[in-house]
Amino acid sequence: MLACKRLRTQFITFTPLLFVSTTIYDIAERADVSTATVSRVFNDESGVSEDTRQHVLDAAAALNYRPHASAQNLARQHTNQIAVVAPVVANYFYMHVMRGIQHALADRDMDLMVHAPANPQDRIHEQPDPKSLNTYMARALQPGRNDGILLLSMPLTDEWADRLAETSRAVVLVDGEHPRFESFAVDSREGGYKATQHLIDRGYERIGHITVEYDPPPARYRREGYEQALRDDNRAVQDKLIAASDERPFAFSEKGGYRAMTTLLGRKPRPDAVFAASDMQAMGAMQAAHENDLRVPEDLAIVGFDDLELSRCAGLTTLRQPARTMGTRATRTLLRRIEAAGAPPVSSTVFSPELVVRRTCGERPESEAASPGFVLRDQ
Repeated sequence: MLACKRLRTQFITFTPLLFVSTTIYDIAERADVSTATVSRVFNDESGVSEDTRQHVLDAAAALNYRPHASAQNLARQHTNQIAVVAPVVANYFYMHVMRGIQHALADRDMDLMVHAPANPQDRIHEQPDPKSLNTYMARALQPGRNDGILLLSMPLTDEWADRLAETSRAVVLVDGEHPRFESFAVDSREGGYKATQHLIDRGYERIGHITVEYDPPPARYRREGYEQALRDDNRAVQDKLIAASDERPFAFSEKGGYRAMTTLLGRKPRPDAVFAASDMQAMGAMQAAHENDLRVPEDLAIVGFDDLELSRCAGLTTLRQPARTMGTRATRTLLRRIEAAGAPPVSSTVFSPELVVRRTCGERPESEAASPGFVLRDQ
């Protein structure tokens, strides 16, 4: 995470009897409550029972703690910052989401702070391992760092959902869902079904699938849609026609798709069509086919998922998801929740992905443009 920091010189007068300042973390530990609860007590906010409030005050008195007046004032003010927690930013999908976020903030006096792994070995997206998630989520949740948080494709455990709710901070999910938070996502299961059904309708017999090894929700739902379409056509789901990208640090990648496609081409009989869980994986699959002297689509049809600008140049048939729109709408929703006096009702907005037919499955439509807009299902 890159951030600019202002240096501030502070003169402190030491008292001989006071060596270590007591913090709200000390009080939270002594009272066996969260720091958010301690903060609510000192700021005289609602949502804390009288017993808990008195328990916190007793712990503070025992530790000789006195809230600093200026710190209390700062805690009540907006930081004019929002945080984004993402598994990676050097990826086309997230770049488009970030464009949408920036668009929503263009006319607002708000700064954006991004929390994402800077080291390729930090595999925040490979949950359920909680360690990496804890690191980046904890940074975003530090007191006074931001007014709200956007979580991009982040799996939320019940523990983290509780911690986010305790802070009373505005939270919105993008490319993810949780019943306790506002969310914006595409229906990946429907997209996987549409992609596979299109290949079935085109007459392909051995339809393969490239997924992701660590099974994040979007990839899992796309695979479920793929499998359901096969079953609805009275076809068996064959493990030998499925391969997973295991590229590090991010498997939704061209290299990951290349390796998975190479694996599928080494199996007999090989697939005559493939649905890849992302456009970049589909690009890698196309490269692997080319290196094995296979023509796309004459020998092998390929369908992706995303509809990146690069995909249009490559003539890739794909499922379009509105990444930029999701980023924009999620940010505007977050801003409304930050400014709202109370807690608005939580809703889930699901975008229906649209099949965009191009050359990689044997068709060259008269118009490759999708119909205006996306179908939304507000739940």
